[in-house]
Amino acid sequence: MTQTLIKSETRGQANHGWLKSNFSFSFADYYDPTRMNFESLRVINDDWIAPAAGFPAHPHKDAEIFSYVLSGTIEHKDSMGNGSRVGAGGVQYMSAGSGVRHSEFNPNADKALEILQVWLLPNVGGAKPRYETLELSEADKRGKLKLFLSEDGREGAMKIRQDADIYAGLFDGNETASLTLRAGRKAYIHMARGAADVNGTRLSRGDALTLDGGGLIIENGAKAELLVFDLAPVG
Repeated sequence: MTQTLIKSETRGQANHGWLKSNFSFSFADYYDPTRMNFESLRVINDDWIAPAAGFPAHPHKDAEIFSYVLSGTIEHKDSMGNGSRVGAGGVQYMSAGSGVRHSEFNPNADKALEILQVWLLPNVGGAKPRYETLELSEADKRGKLKLFLSEDGREGAMKIRQDADIYAGLFDGNETASLTLRAGRKAYIHMARGAADVNGTRLSRGDALTLDGGGLIIENGAKAELLVFDLAPVG
């Protein structure tokens, strides 16, 4: 097993006033040829969106996109006729497929919105677009890894058009969880906030750890909230 630590301060950054972002992979004006993707994982943006601000309607095609809400509320509208508001702990997922337009806004006039915006490359092109939301309670994630996106939709997860299992977890104190990767698979662990040890390596907010095979053990959390991507190799 090979593992690599990626520190938060090495990520790209942008500050547009109403939007502040940290980019784990090349995005917009941030370009690093060594950070284009990790298998099918293409984008992890740590976004802060000011009150009553957001992204106007814009197009997407052949991308698996989800927003994981850390605090505040996100409002979504799209060309498929969907409209929703998702609060902290919730996830909104859109498979852009053959093409869709959508907007994302912070509807709160006095509270900022914090999200992780994540894109994966699909394993099929030109599919019919679709949209779904899922609420995750603290109990769902407390001291364990909760599967919320998978290709087969098992355990109540939303179905994603990629061979990827995506988990969220909350860890404090002596809470611990583990995950064993199947042969040939890789993992990307992103610390959304707080801190925890993953395979003995301390991760703080914005840090990531990549694994090539083997598995992971999460322990010694301090208000830790993290995402784990269990990915099939691509290309």
